[in-house]
Amino acid sequence: MKILFTAEALSKEGRSGTIRAPDGLLDVTLGNPLEEGIEKRGPNPELLFAGAYSACYHGALVNAAKKLGTPVKNSAVRALVSLIEDDQGGYRLAVELHAQLPGIERAQVQRIMDEAHTTCPYSKALRGDTSVTLVVD
Repeated sequence: MKILFTAEALSKEGRSGTIRAPDGLLDVTLGNPLEEGIEKRGPNPELLFAGAYSACYHGALVNAAKKLGTPVKNSAVRALVSLIEDDQGGYRLAVELHAQLPGIERAQVQRIMDEAHTTCPYSKALRGDTSVTLVVD
């Protein structure tokens, strides 16, 4: 294995605090939908994760389509990330990934999505503890 790059971020004050990167590319004050008064102050961790996962999975989707001989144009991926409290008082994530691949038949879109799910690093990282549902839009 070869490390291609490493991202670094520092969080202060948890879900209601800030996230910053040493290079200045990320400097975010978080909001928290679970705390009245700061719910709309900024994005929450799940929103940031939804954006990152949709972008990463979209890249894997485009690569999978090429691999399967079905190049895509004007595609879109929407990620819904839910925070769920489990029965033990802990928390989990549930994810839905929705893909739109205009002009491609539904069964082929599902094949492309399934292939992308096997190669996307975010999908790989979530295997086992997080429910990820793939939806053809």
